[in-house]
Amino acid sequence: MDVEPNRLSDVDLRGFVLDRLDEDAERLAREELPLLDEAERRGRLAILRSDDGRELLIVPGEARTADERVPVPFEEKAQWLREEVQGGSDRSVLLLLAAAYDTHHGWQEEWRT
Repeated sequence: MDVEPNRLSDVDLRGFVLDRLDEDAERLAREELPLLDEAERRGRLAILRSDDGRELLIVPGEARTADERVPVPFEEKAQWLREEVQGGSDRSVLLLLAAAYDTHHGWQEEWRT
């Protein structure tokens, strides 16, 4: 087993991210900016459409593109991210997403990427 002592499992990390996406949906319903969108605005990560527009991609940091792209609406991002996270995203993707929520009281410093 490759789990380090005191390291939270991917299951815990997945649960944290899914719970934050739910909270972000509630924020949006209250007409508040979701924390995921705030993290994108601060250049911590970017969720973009693929060149052919059929898929979404998540990249660390601020994405620069040759052409200006329309931001992906939160609802679409959240649905795609939920599917990715529930489908077994690797730990690096989970850590990148969790980092968008590092101001939440459930955040674990060991998740810092």
